[in-house]
Amino acid sequence: MSDATTTAVREMPAPRTTSFMAGAFRVFEMSLGEMLWSRRTIFMALVVGAPVILALVARIVQTSGIAPLRVNGVRADAITVFGMMVWVFFLRFIVPVLGVFYGTALIADEVEEKTITYLFTRPIRRGSVLIGKYLAYLVCTTLVVLPAITIVYFLLVPFGEVAGSFRWLVIDLGLLAIGLAAYGALFAFVGTILKRPLVVGLVFAFGWEQAAMIMPGYLRRLTLAHYIEGLAPHAMPSDGVMGLLQSVFEASPSAPVCVLALASATAFFLWLAVRTVERREYVLDQ
Repeated sequence: MSDATTTAVREMPAPRTTSFMAGAFRVFEMSLGEMLWSRRTIFMALVVGAPVILALVARIVQTSGIAPLRVNGVRADAITVFGMMVWVFFLRFIVPVLGVFYGTALIADEVEEKTITYLFTRPIRRGSVLIGKYLAYLVCTTLVVLPAITIVYFLLVPFGEVAGSFRWLVIDLGLLAIGLAAYGALFAFVGTILKRPLVVGLVFAFGWEQAAMIMPGYLRRLTLAHYIEGLAPHAMPSDGVMGLLQSVFEASPSAPVCVLALASATAFFLWLAVRTVERREYVLDQ
């Protein structure tokens, strides 16, 4: 080999690895469209659509002059019904379900479909792949869930009461976003360490968490639901019938503690997920 050829080889630049966040953004752009048009999004739309239909029925009943809900014989006003629907349907069911179905699939689906090697051979860090897909999950779910809860609010709350209660809608939207982020991060980590994490995720969300919440002692502090429950009373007005509901949450921590705990859990589980993805060797079944 001549000296000129040797010099050319030495001067040839090595392949550059994209920065962590730039790689995550590229994966985000690729994954968002896939998620929005996937079968999971159809399932999500059906799940989220159920409260919207119930709100529409409640609005029709209200228009006819019949109170759709009474608590201890007292007629519940529109914002009370809205708060209860947020708590029962969205916070206790929809948010955990979406966290399980989307979070566990971020890496597990790629392994099951044997496409994980194509993602990992790109000039980006493995952790960027997970973060990019996690951000796509957040955008996809919020684009469906938050508009749905807004529709429920305007179906239930008369126009004349919007000015005085709109702040509760804003608080609820933020609470739902925090819940989606926390559950998504937790189950993203579960999806990196288990081969079939969906069953484990469902057992955790609707088995362990539900059991721990009714047990005495400190077990409830090991659940995300405990801190989301602590924020729920702050998303409800304290007067009228809602005072009865708030009495259920007397033992809940303060709102700043809940926000800090959920933010810390989100960051911690994302860090664990990134660390696991970058260190684990994924062996695909033949």
